[in-house]
Amino acid sequence: MKDIFLRIKERFSEKVKGEEGEEKEAEEYVELGPEAAEVEEGKTKISVRPFVVEDFDDIKEILDVLREGYTIALINIKPLKDKDLIELKRAINKLKKTADAIDGDVAGFGEDYVVATPSFASVYRSKQTEEVSETE
Repeated sequence: MKDIFLRIKERFSEKVKGEEGEEKEAEEYVELGPEAAEVEEGKTKISVRPFVVEDFDDIKEILDVLREGYTIALINIKPLKDKDLIELKRAINKLKKTADAIDGDVAGFGEDYVVATPSFASVYRSKQTEEVSETE
């Protein structure tokens, strides 16, 4: 048994010819520093970002941020609600479709705010909340 381990050790520590012809020991371990795991700065933190929707076109920025997957969006819909209910419904439907596509979540809280989350988060809904939404 000892001979088997010695043979394995010898194979791993064989001499390897370098580029210039000199012999050098084969390295058994490779050390990886933090630069090997290159993590983009700012992409590792989750942010909660407020948005105000005054027009249907304002929803595009929110959708782009949600698709990136690192932001929870708190959306004030009051300006669009006061301006045009049809455009508000279009914007909310677009937001819901995008959230479904990225496996996210959308929920309203209060009368003037909507929260949208990417796939890593969900919105807590209590039984009281579910009962209210079912009766409406």
